[in-house]
Amino acid sequence: MIRVLVVDDQAMFRVGLAAILQAQPDITVAGEAEDGAQAVARARSLRPDVVLMDVRMPTMNGIDATAAILGDTISAHRPRVVMLTTFDIDDYVFAALRAGASGFLLKDAAPDDLVAAVRTVHAGDALLAPRVTRMLVEELLDRPAPTPTRNVLVELTDRERDVFMLMARGMSNGEIARRLFIAEQTTKTHVSRILAKLRLPDRVQAVVLGYEAGLVRPGDPLPE
Repeated sequence: MIRVLVVDDQAMFRVGLAAILQAQPDITVAGEAEDGAQAVARARSLRPDVVLMDVRMPTMNGIDATAAILGDTISAHRPRVVMLTTFDIDDYVFAALRAGASGFLLKDAAPDDLVAAVRTVHAGDALLAPRVTRMLVEELLDRPAPTPTRNVLVELTDRERDVFMLMARGMSNGEIARRLFIAEQTTKTHVSRILAKLRLPDRVQAVVLGYEAGLVRPGDPLPE
């Protein structure tokens, strides 16, 4: 069973989410929280697999709560966090990604999308719509280009570096496999090893790392 913690300051919204999730055969609602501070405490005591976290809340917002949960020095448990937002893209998106969130879900998403989101992040994948990924990349590109720090990839093999550079451009496993003429399963294996070596929770963080470290820039040649 996938254990979920639902965090939102609106009681009716929490109840609605919980009802949808609780109706699934493979998902159970471990608990609820009405603000970020409660979320941190309950994530520590309930040890959920996935946290659905509202972005804007009183006492402690969702971004600070996400950072506290994923950087907890008391508990080693690290759930996957999905941010709930009313907007496709805004400053909160980037702040939450840097805090370690695995993705975003719009509050008006269909029930099936909600359920799929929980299953997706629980399986270890990132939840970020292609248009949001593109906007993320565009926002990063609008900033002054940093000095490249390629030493962050020192632990990777040559092939893993090729895969990483394509991941950082937001490419899917299938697109990477076709580009590099390798099997998609081989790509998945490379991706898993890259994330483990670089201590990244998911491929969204690879996009952030690639651009913020100056490893990927517009016009850079793609690996052959």
